[in-house]
Amino acid sequence: MQCRRGLFAVLLLVGVSAWAQAPEQQEVAEEAEVVAPALPELHLRTGVVVLGNGLAKMNVPSNFGYLSPEDAEKVLVEVWGNPPGTKTLGMLVPSDVSVDAPEGWGVVIQYDDDGHVEDKDAASIDYAELLEEMQEGTREENKERTRAGFEAVDLVGWAATPHYDASTRKLYWAQELAFGGSKEHTLNYAVRVLGKEGVLVLNAVSSMVALHQVEKDMKQVLAFTEFQEGHRYEDFDPSTGRVAAYGVAGLVAGKVAAKAGLFKGLLAVLLAGKKVVIAGVVMLFVALGKLFKRGGNSDGTP
Repeated sequence: MQCRRGLFAVLLLVGVSAWAQAPEQQEVAEEAEVVAPALPELHLRTGVVVLGNGLAKMNVPSNFGYLSPEDAEKVLVEVWGNPPGTKTLGMLVPSDVSVDAPEGWGVVIQYDDDGHVEDKDAASIDYAELLEEMQEGTREENKERTRAGFEAVDLVGWAATPHYDASTRKLYWAQELAFGGSKEHTLNYAVRVLGKEGVLVLNAVSSMVALHQVEKDMKQVLAFTEFQEGHRYEDFDPSTGRVAAYGVAGLVAGKVAAKAGLFKGLLAVLLAGKKVVIAGVVMLFVALGKLFKRGGNSDGTP
Protein backbone atom coordinates (compact mmCIF):
# COMPACT_ATOMS: atom_id res chain seq x y z
CA MET A 1 0.00 0.00 0.00
CA GLN A 2 1.30 3.47 -0.84
CA CYS A 3 2.96 5.15 2.14
CA ARG A 4 0.72 7.81 3.65
CA ARG A 5 1.48 10.49 6.23
CA GLY A 6 -0.47 12.89 8.47
CA LEU A 7 -0.19 16.65 8.95
CA PHE A 8 2.63 16.24 11.41
CA ALA A 9 5.49 13.73 11.04
CA VAL A 10 5.08 10.71 13.32
CA LEU A 11 8.25 9.98 15.26
CA LEU A 12 8.71 6.36 16.24
CA LEU A 13 10.88 6.18 19.34
CA VAL A 14 12.63 2.82 19.53
CA GLY A 15 14.06 1.77 22.90
CA VAL A 16 17.72 0.85 23.16
CA SER A 17 16.69 -2.58 24.37
CA ALA A 18 15.36 -3.39 20.90
CA TRP A 19 18.92 -3.61 19.64
CA ALA A 20 19.64 -6.34 22.17
CA GLN A 21 17.34 -8.76 20.36
CA ALA A 22 18.77 -11.95 18.93
CA PRO A 23 19.51 -11.68 15.18
CA GLU A 24 16.60 -13.94 14.29
CA GLN A 25 14.23 -11.77 16.34
CA GLN A 26 15.44 -8.67 14.53
CA GLU A 27 14.85 -10.37 11.18
CA VAL A 28 11.28 -11.23 12.18
CA ALA A 29 10.69 -7.62 13.28
CA GLU A 30 12.12 -6.24 10.04
CA GLU A 31 10.00 -8.64 8.01
CA ALA A 32 6.88 -7.60 9.93
CA GLU A 33 7.46 -3.96 9.05
CA VAL A 34 6.86 -4.57 5.35
CA VAL A 35 3.50 -6.28 5.88
CA ALA A 36 0.67 -3.89 5.07
CA PRO A 37 -1.86 -3.47 7.89
CA ALA A 38 -5.21 -5.14 7.43
CA LEU A 39 -8.00 -2.89 6.19
CA PRO A 40 -10.39 -2.20 9.10
CA GLU A 41 -13.94 -3.47 8.88
CA LEU A 42 -16.08 -0.72 7.38
CA HIS A 43 -19.85 -0.57 7.09
CA LEU A 44 -21.01 1.27 3.98
CA ARG A 45 -24.59 2.56 3.97
CA THR A 46 -26.78 3.77 1.13
CA GLY A 47 -30.24 5.29 1.05
CA VAL A 48 -31.42 7.95 3.49
CA VAL A 49 -28.79 8.79 6.10
CA VAL A 50 -29.52 11.27 8.90
CA LEU A 51 -26.57 13.39 10.03
CA GLY A 52 -25.91 14.93 13.43
CA ASN A 53 -28.97 13.85 15.42
CA GLY A 54 -31.46 15.14 12.89
CA LEU A 55 -29.46 18.14 11.66
CA ALA A 56 -29.33 17.13 7.99
CA LYS A 57 -29.81 14.15 5.72
CA MET A 58 -28.37 12.54 2.62
CA ASN A 59 -30.07 10.23 0.16
CA VAL A 60 -26.94 8.25 -0.72
CA PRO A 61 -27.03 6.50 -4.14
CA SER A 62 -25.41 3.15 -4.92
CA ASN A 63 -22.26 4.67 -6.44
CA PHE A 64 -21.37 6.04 -2.99
CA GLY A 65 -21.23 4.59 0.48
CA TYR A 66 -21.68 6.49 3.73
CA LEU A 67 -19.33 5.79 6.65
CA SER A 68 -20.34 6.64 10.21
CA PRO A 69 -18.13 9.01 12.24
CA GLU A 70 -16.59 5.92 13.88
CA ASP A 71 -15.74 4.32 10.55
CA ALA A 72 -14.56 7.68 9.17
CA GLU A 73 -12.11 7.83 12.08
CA LYS A 74 -10.81 4.39 11.12
CA VAL A 75 -10.13 5.53 7.55
CA LEU A 76 -8.53 8.84 8.57
CA VAL A 77 -6.33 7.32 11.27
CA GLU A 78 -5.75 3.64 10.50
CA VAL A 79 -5.73 3.78 6.69
CA TRP A 80 -4.55 7.33 5.89
CA GLY A 81 -2.29 7.76 8.92
CA ASN A 82 -3.67 10.96 10.43
CA PRO A 83 -3.74 12.00 14.09
CA PRO A 84 -6.86 10.80 15.95
CA GLY A 85 -9.56 13.08 17.28
CA THR A 86 -10.98 14.74 14.16
CA LYS A 87 -14.68 15.40 14.68
CA THR A 88 -16.80 14.58 11.63
CA LEU A 89 -20.37 13.69 10.74
CA GLY A 90 -18.96 10.80 8.72
CA MET A 91 -17.58 10.34 5.22
CA LEU A 92 -18.71 9.48 1.73
CA VAL A 93 -16.52 7.16 -0.33
CA PRO A 94 -16.94 5.90 -3.91
CA SER A 95 -18.34 2.37 -3.75
CA ASP A 96 -16.13 1.09 -6.58
CA VAL A 97 -12.72 2.13 -5.16
CA SER A 98 -11.09 0.83 -1.99
CA VAL A 99 -10.13 3.51 0.52
CA ASP A 100 -6.59 2.13 0.70
CA ALA A 101 -6.04 2.23 -3.07
CA PRO A 102 -3.78 4.98 -4.49
CA GLU A 103 -6.78 6.34 -6.41
CA GLY A 104 -9.06 6.11 -3.36
CA TRP A 105 -10.69 9.29 -2.10
CA GLY A 106 -13.45 10.38 0.23
CA VAL A 107 -15.70 13.28 1.15
CA VAL A 108 -15.25 14.37 4.77
CA ILE A 109 -18.47 15.78 6.27
CA GLN A 110 -18.41 18.35 9.07
CA TYR A 111 -20.63 21.06 10.52
CA ASP A 112 -19.55 24.60 11.46
CA ASP A 113 -21.96 26.17 13.94
CA ASP A 114 -20.61 29.72 13.82
CA GLY A 115 -24.03 31.19 13.10
CA HIS A 116 -26.26 32.17 10.19
CA VAL A 117 -24.14 33.05 7.14
CA GLU A 118 -25.80 35.96 5.38
CA ASP A 119 -25.49 35.72 1.60
CA LYS A 120 -26.02 39.37 0.69
CA ASP A 121 -22.49 39.61 -0.71
CA ALA A 122 -22.77 36.55 -2.96
CA ALA A 123 -23.88 38.32 -6.15
CA SER A 124 -21.21 41.03 -5.95
CA ILE A 125 -18.07 38.95 -5.28
CA ASP A 126 -15.26 39.40 -7.81
CA TYR A 127 -13.73 35.92 -7.70
CA ALA A 128 -10.79 36.85 -9.92
CA GLU A 129 -9.82 39.59 -7.47
CA LEU A 130 -10.45 37.28 -4.53
CA LEU A 131 -8.16 34.67 -6.07
CA GLU A 132 -5.34 37.22 -6.45
CA GLU A 133 -5.70 38.17 -2.77
CA MET A 134 -5.63 34.52 -1.73
CA GLN A 135 -2.56 33.83 -3.88
CA GLU A 136 -0.74 36.78 -2.34
CA GLY A 137 -1.70 35.55 1.11
CA THR A 138 -0.32 32.13 0.21
CA ARG A 139 3.03 33.55 -0.88
CA GLU A 140 3.37 35.58 2.31
CA GLU A 141 2.37 32.69 4.55
CA ASN A 142 4.80 30.31 2.82
CA LYS A 143 7.68 32.31 4.29
CA GLU A 144 6.60 31.42 7.81
CA ARG A 145 5.55 27.96 6.73
CA THR A 146 8.95 27.01 5.30
CA ARG A 147 10.73 28.47 8.32
CA ALA A 148 8.62 26.13 10.46
CA GLY A 149 9.76 23.15 8.40
CA PHE A 150 6.60 22.59 6.35
CA GLU A 151 6.55 22.37 2.58
CA ALA A 152 5.31 25.39 0.64
CA VAL A 153 1.83 25.37 -0.87
CA ASP A 154 0.96 27.21 -4.06
CA LEU A 155 -2.60 28.16 -4.98
CA VAL A 156 -2.37 27.67 -8.75
CA GLY A 157 -5.89 28.87 -9.44
CA TRP A 158 -9.55 27.97 -9.55
CA ALA A 159 -10.17 24.46 -10.86
CA ALA A 160 -13.83 25.44 -10.70
CA THR A 161 -14.84 29.06 -10.11
CA PRO A 162 -17.00 29.48 -6.99
CA HIS A 163 -20.71 29.24 -7.71
CA TYR A 164 -23.51 30.07 -5.27
CA ASP A 165 -27.12 29.04 -5.88
CA ALA A 166 -29.28 31.49 -3.95
CA SER A 167 -32.39 29.35 -4.39
CA THR A 168 -30.89 26.32 -2.65
CA ARG A 169 -28.32 28.18 -0.47
CA LYS A 170 -25.58 25.89 -1.78
CA LEU A 171 -22.03 26.86 -2.72
CA TYR A 172 -19.22 24.98 -4.46
CA TRP A 173 -15.75 25.70 -5.77
CA ALA A 174 -12.48 23.92 -6.47
CA GLN A 175 -8.84 24.93 -6.08
CA GLU A 176 -5.79 23.63 -7.91
CA LEU A 177 -2.94 23.34 -5.40
CA ALA A 178 0.74 22.47 -5.64
CA PHE A 179 2.50 21.16 -2.54
CA GLY A 180 6.28 21.50 -2.26
CA GLY A 181 8.13 20.01 -5.19
CA SER A 182 5.37 17.59 -6.18
CA LYS A 183 4.83 17.46 -9.93
CA GLU A 184 1.27 16.21 -9.46
CA HIS A 185 -1.13 18.99 -8.55
CA THR A 186 -3.91 18.47 -6.07
CA LEU A 187 -7.60 19.17 -6.53
CA ASN A 188 -9.44 20.53 -3.49
CA TYR A 189 -13.18 20.40 -4.22
CA ALA A 190 -15.43 22.06 -1.66
CA VAL A 191 -19.19 22.07 -1.11
CA ARG A 192 -20.99 24.23 1.44
CA VAL A 193 -24.67 24.06 2.36
CA LEU A 194 -25.93 27.06 4.33
CA GLY A 195 -28.32 26.35 7.19
CA LYS A 196 -30.21 28.05 9.99
CA GLU A 197 -27.23 28.76 12.24
CA GLY A 198 -24.37 26.91 10.61
CA VAL A 199 -22.88 25.42 7.47
CA LEU A 200 -22.47 21.84 6.28
CA VAL A 201 -18.85 21.43 5.16
CA LEU A 202 -17.99 18.76 2.59
CA ASN A 203 -14.42 18.49 1.31
CA ALA A 204 -12.97 16.10 -1.25
CA VAL A 205 -9.54 15.93 -2.81
CA SER A 206 -7.94 13.99 -5.63
CA SER A 207 -5.30 14.58 -8.29
CA MET A 208 -6.10 17.11 -11.01
CA VAL A 209 -6.45 14.37 -13.62
CA ALA A 210 -9.65 13.29 -11.87
CA LEU A 211 -11.23 16.75 -11.98
CA HIS A 212 -14.10 15.89 -14.31
CA GLN A 213 -15.08 12.75 -12.40
CA VAL A 214 -14.82 14.43 -9.00
CA GLU A 215 -16.73 17.48 -10.24
CA LYS A 216 -19.48 15.22 -11.53
CA ASP A 217 -19.61 13.22 -8.30
CA MET A 218 -19.50 16.27 -6.02
CA LYS A 219 -22.35 17.95 -7.86
CA GLN A 220 -24.29 14.76 -7.20
CA VAL A 221 -23.34 15.02 -3.52
CA LEU A 222 -24.50 18.65 -3.56
CA ALA A 223 -27.90 17.57 -4.87
CA PHE A 224 -28.58 14.79 -2.34
CA THR A 225 -27.50 16.70 0.79
CA GLU A 226 -30.05 18.82 2.65
CA PHE A 227 -30.70 20.33 6.06
CA GLN A 228 -33.76 18.93 7.79
CA GLU A 229 -36.81 21.00 8.76
CA GLY A 230 -36.01 23.27 11.67
CA HIS A 231 -32.37 23.60 10.60
CA ARG A 232 -32.87 25.03 7.11
CA TYR A 233 -31.69 28.47 6.02
CA GLU A 234 -35.26 29.79 5.91
CA ASP A 235 -35.87 28.62 9.51
CA PHE A 236 -33.58 31.35 10.84
CA ASP A 237 -35.18 33.90 13.18
CA PRO A 238 -33.20 37.18 13.03
CA SER A 239 -34.69 38.35 16.33
CA THR A 240 -33.22 35.45 18.31
CA GLY A 241 -30.68 33.67 16.08
CA ARG A 242 -26.89 33.98 15.87
CA VAL A 243 -25.33 35.60 12.79
CA ALA A 244 -21.88 34.53 11.57
CA ALA A 245 -19.06 37.07 11.39
CA TYR A 246 -18.50 36.31 7.70
CA GLY A 247 -20.42 35.98 4.46
CA VAL A 248 -20.06 33.88 1.32
CA ALA A 249 -16.71 35.46 0.41
CA GLY A 250 -15.39 34.52 3.85
CA LEU A 251 -16.42 30.92 3.33
CA VAL A 252 -14.43 30.76 0.11
CA ALA A 253 -11.34 32.74 1.13
CA GLY A 254 -11.08 31.57 4.71
CA LYS A 255 -9.65 34.93 5.87
CA VAL A 256 -12.75 36.08 7.69
CA ALA A 257 -13.47 32.48 8.65
CA ALA A 258 -10.13 32.19 10.42
CA LYS A 259 -10.82 35.34 12.42
CA ALA A 260 -14.27 34.05 13.31
CA GLY A 261 -13.01 30.68 14.51
CA LEU A 262 -14.07 28.56 11.54
CA PHE A 263 -10.91 26.46 11.92
CA LYS A 264 -11.76 25.09 15.34
CA GLY A 265 -12.01 21.34 15.00
CA LEU A 266 -9.49 21.75 12.18
CA LEU A 267 -9.12 18.85 9.80
CA ALA A 268 -6.10 18.51 7.55
CA VAL A 269 -5.39 15.13 6.02
CA LEU A 270 -2.16 14.93 4.05
CA LEU A 271 -1.47 11.94 1.86
CA ALA A 272 1.58 11.09 -0.21
CA GLY A 273 0.70 12.43 -3.65
CA LYS A 274 -2.88 13.19 -2.58
CA LYS A 275 -3.99 15.66 0.07
CA VAL A 276 -7.32 16.33 1.75
CA VAL A 277 -7.47 19.77 3.30
CA ILE A 278 -9.99 22.21 4.63
CA ALA A 279 -11.07 24.58 1.87
CA GLY A 280 -9.60 28.02 2.31
CA VAL A 281 -6.30 26.19 2.69
CA VAL A 282 -4.28 29.22 1.72
CA MET A 283 -5.28 30.86 5.00
CA LEU A 284 -4.97 27.65 6.98
CA PHE A 285 -1.46 28.36 8.17
CA VAL A 286 -2.39 31.78 9.51
CA ALA A 287 -4.89 30.06 11.77
CA LEU A 288 -2.37 27.37 12.67
CA GLY A 289 0.27 29.95 13.51
CA LYS A 290 -2.14 31.68 15.88
CA LEU A 291 -3.00 28.38 17.53
CA PHE A 292 0.65 27.45 18.00
CA LYS A 293 1.49 30.85 19.50
CA ARG A 294 -1.25 30.70 22.09
CA GLY A 295 -1.09 26.96 22.68
CA GLY A 296 -4.46 26.01 21.23
CA ASN A 297 -8.03 27.32 21.40
CA SER A 298 -9.53 28.25 24.71
CA ASP A 299 -12.16 25.56 24.28
CA GLY A 300 -9.50 22.86 24.05
CA THR A 301 -9.99 21.99 20.40
CA PRO A 302 -6.87 21.40 18.27
